[in-house]
Amino acid sequence: MTDTASQAQFTAKTLSEALPYIQRYAGQTIVVKYGGHAMVDPSLSAGFARDVVLLKALGIHPVVVHGGGPQIGNLLEKLGITSEFKGGLRVTDEATMEVVEMVLSGPINKSIVRAINQAGGKAVGLSGSDGNLIRAEKATKTSKDPDSHIEQVLDLGFVGEPSAVDTTVLLAMLRADANLIPVVAPVGVGADGARYNINADTAAGALAAALGASRLLLLTDVAGVLDKDKKLMREIPVADIPGLIADGTAAGGMIPKLETAAHSVNHGVGAAVILDGRAPHALLLELFTEHGAGTLVS
Repeated sequence: MTDTASQAQFTAKTLSEALPYIQRYAGQTIVVKYGGHAMVDPSLSAGFARDVVLLKALGIHPVVVHGGGPQIGNLLEKLGITSEFKGGLRVTDEATMEVVEMVLSGPINKSIVRAINQAGGKAVGLSGSDGNLIRAEKATKTSKDPDSHIEQVLDLGFVGEPSAVDTTVLLAMLRADANLIPVVAPVGVGADGARYNINADTAAGALAAALGASRLLLLTDVAGVLDKDKKLMREIPVADIPGLIADGTAAGGMIPKLETAAHSVNHGVGAAVILDGRAPHALLLELFTEHGAGTLVS
């Protein structure tokens, strides 16, 4: 058998083996948080766009929520605006918020929309402010001082947490054209009209819960959640998450990911997965193979 024929047989076998998983998710909503290396590597971003279009073609309903931390950081540096992180979240003053909204709702959102459309999809960009999609309130976070072990309240400025999600605009779009793929920038609006920078993982989790999603997929720049020996944890029960945060197994940016995963599962999402966005076709590996990829939270 020629190499070409062997490759064709392998492709056909792979498609056949994926059938049960395709049937499982057909008609279901999948919310994907897109960020990290997968957004800035041209080959990975093109592959991501194609995979999202493939999901739609298979009868699955993807909703993409994107981050943009590195791009925001680059522009802040160019503008000479100092930025710092507390508890894995960017402290956002008025000047930083101006940059955050401009970058997230502008070039990043539209570049993802263009990539999906170029791959044959029909993407539409939104922010959480559109149609009051994501109502937000000022985030209240605490951190334990490593020396005194006293809980301290963190002032994160215009960092917000979702207080309510109104899916009217999303559902109206999809009723008008079932082929549309929403791409959402995580900028929310407060009751007083103030803009809030919402962690993209947190925004994705809130949308997944509001939409009754079958899966929440959180793309990151590591293989998943690693234990103390740096080995991948394939599955984590929701009840174990507070302990993993308390003992330092989860730290920094992994904390909001695990908190989001737990919240979404506790509010009706079928399961949440933290997976490696650096792996080509990470979405397809997770959804359409027996062992999946990354860490499953259920």
